[in-house]
Amino acid sequence: MRNISDIIEKYLKSIMHESPEGTIEIQRNDLADKFSCVPSQINYVISTRFTLEKGYLVESKRGGGGYVRIRKIELPGPTSLHTHLHQTIGNEIGQAAAEGLIYQLVEARIITEREANLMRSVTSREVLALKLPYRDEIRARIMKAMLISLLVK
Repeated sequence: MRNISDIIEKYLKSIMHESPEGTIEIQRNDLADKFSCVPSQINYVISTRFTLEKGYLVESKRGGGGYVRIRKIELPGPTSLHTHLHQTIGNEIGQAAAEGLIYQLVEARIITEREANLMRSVTSREVLALKLPYRDEIRARIMKAMLISLLVK
């Protein structure tokens, strides 16, 4: 059985997919009522599953008429994807940012889940058992090399 966070994430992504603008606006309390959970559970899902690294922009307004607006940020087209990746990765990249980028590439169907798993495993801090900043520099080099190999047709 899936946990409540997975169910809420799936629901939000499904209504976002149906939105012509790729943007949804929700109210935490209404969503919490729908899933019979506390509003902090909704906050948790949004703050962990809809991050900028994963390709989402989240805006919120608190108060009586408050809302949470989630917008999917699309990756650039193929012509500028290489530049985008080079700028995103740079000379060093932390594990969370690398995982977020990998997530975006899978969501955009640029790489497969299998390729993503391989990338996650070789760029993990457990495998790159070096001190910072060397670990982030090596991770960036590995990410760039893997992406060049995967994206070159």
